[in-house]
Amino acid sequence: MESTAAVAAFAALAQETRLAAFRRLIEAGPNGLAAGDVAAACAASAPTMSFHLKELARAGLIRSRKNGRQVIYAVDFRGVRALIDFLMRDCCKGDPVFCGDYLGEGAGGKTAALADAT
Repeated sequence: MESTAAVAAFAALAQETRLAAFRRLIEAGPNGLAAGDVAAACAASAPTMSFHLKELARAGLIRSRKNGRQVIYAVDFRGVRALIDFLMRDCCKGDPVFCGDYLGEGAGGKTAALADAT
């Protein structure tokens, strides 16, 4: 991930409603939620939530798919992983004393399994 993409992702998350929607979609997992369910969970109107979900999608943090007349949104775990990797890339020069086993998780830990689910 390049710096400009990371800045876009952080900017998308730097808004209370978008952060709440993103967190709700993280909880929902790979199957995601209908846009109306996300709006209800965040106490936002449908048009407002539509705007916020599009911003998160534009930042590469979520994706959408049609299911009949509904639009289902789910976290793009590859995009989230890229953002986390961007942050951790230079973590204490890879010293496990400070980074824990984060750097080893990408090879097959829970985070990698979630990324493969999308």
